Amino acid sequence: MLLQQMDLLKLLGGVALLIYGIKTMGDALQDLAGDNLRRLLASLTGTPARGVAAGAVVTMIIQSSSATTVMLVSFVHVGLMNLSQAFSVIMGANIGTTITAQLIAFSIQKYSILAAIAGVVLAIFGKSSRQRQAGTGMVGFALLFVGMGMMQDAMSFLKGRADIFISLNNNPLLGLAMGTVVTMAIQASSATVGLTMVMASQGILSLDTSVAIILGDNIGTTITAVLASLGGNRAAKQTATAHVMFNVIGATIMMAALPYFTKLVTLSSDDVARQVANAHSMFNILNTIIFLPFIKPYTALIKWILPDDPNASNASGAIYNARFLDSHFVEVSPAAGVDAVRKEMVRLGDIALGMLKECYRIILERDAKAIPDVFMTEKAINHLTHDIIKYATEVGQKVHTPDLSLLLNSCVSGVSDMERIGDHGENIVEMAQLMAEKKLKFSHKANNECREMFDLVIDAVEKSIRAIDSEDPNLTDEVLALETRIDKMEKVLRARHIARLNSGKCLPDVGILFIEILSNLERVGDHAHNIALIVKDIQSVHHRQAAK
Repeated sequence: MLLQQMDLLKLLGGVALLIYGIKTMGDALQDLAGDNLRRLLASLTGTPARGVAAGAVVTMIIQSSSATTVMLVSFVHVGLMNLSQAFSVIMGANIGTTITAQLIAFSIQKYSILAAIAGVVLAIFGKSSRQRQAGTGMVGFALLFVGMGMMQDAMSFLKGRADIFISLNNNPLLGLAMGTVVTMAIQASSATVGLTMVMASQGILSLDTSVAIILGDNIGTTITAVLASLGGNRAAKQTATAHVMFNVIGATIMMAALPYFTKLVTLSSDDVARQVANAHSMFNILNTIIFLPFIKPYTALIKWILPDDPNASNASGAIYNARFLDSHFVEVSPAAGVDAVRKEMVRLGDIALGMLKECYRIILERDAKAIPDVFMTEKAINHLTHDIIKYATEVGQKVHTPDLSLLLNSCVSGVSDMERIGDHGENIVEMAQLMAEKKLKFSHKANNECREMFDLVIDAVEKSIRAIDSEDPNLTDEVLALETRIDKMEKVLRARHIARLNSGKCLPDVGILFIEILSNLERVGDHAHNIALIVKDIQSVHHRQAAK
């Protein structure tokens, strides 16, 4: 009895080490990928084949199809992807997650010891962060095999006792149910696959039952996406539903053809553990091949089952609420979290730009009706700025690479610049109110000069935002040139207006307000300059990544 209890503890310990090793290796690989992962995530909206490839690569990096799917649910929730695009990536994620089982199936335990030794040395004594991350990843890789070894030892007492599992081996449907339930419970499909490989290699489970458990494992792994979608909008729930039905339909097809599928699996290898790993890969590849030509009708079916929300005006609800800052990114992919900050910063910039254009109408077209809207927008900008910085702080605690930290810090600085643009817009409108109260007006010449300054500043702000959105260094150079022109224009117009004041052609009260408006616009140009420089940081990161 005591021996069995020790074996059970050893089995649980092996499963725990396997899960921890997968997570450690995945986190280290993700940190090493750094901004490359962010750029790969940004490319997920291509053709279906490209989506499948990207999903497979991302999942290989982060070692978790559940994490990839959670990201996709978040992308669809915030409007970065549509259902068809997300589904193609889900298919790739299902393929990518099978790489862990393929690694485990290799008999390289002796090399894992060397990986553990080298990994610990690098993790502790590595001179650069990349060396330390690589070391951590190697330790995680070694833990995979330590966990597998513990599970094999714990299962050894069951060798020759296949009679205990006779009912399970005679009923593949029971195996399907067991694989589903166990994976739902531990939310780690690779651990279920590893455990199945051990039991099959020791003759405890038949191949038919092992394959059925693997099919159930693929159904059970969808629970993470379902849980992630519960707090999302209808589009997020559609994505989770697409994932569940994809795996359920595929598993049903394979179960109906189980003898033939198992025969195909046996042809792939003579090693039982490798056969189980291959069954995992072959199921997901075949399932993708079956569904790939039918993405559009399949997603249409999902939308028929779970219709779009007719009351959803946009992905985020109220227009000034954060749209891209999904909390799931913080845990599953800091790189995606950094990109979410960048996208939200661009959106904040568009709101500030709209406010600046309202100021133009209020000052130059004397449109007083827009004044309350500007004050409301300024409050919204402050609120959104607070949300972005709070979210960026949470992401920053999970970022462990200098490149991602640089990008995140640059974006936070850009958010502050955009918030200051909102402040200057509020200042300009307050001056417009003062002019209205005192019934003051600019002269025709002053009005034209103010218009010229406004046009230049609005152009600079607009190009700085587009520069970040497209990561285009050419637009950055245009903004820097515009900012120089804005500085020169402010000095020239200020000097002209002072000359008009001195000659008595302009009233002092109007003159002071004119100069204050020029001053605020010049500062807006400075902030546009700072925002555009963020692209320089992005480009420097790209160049460093390309050089590695």
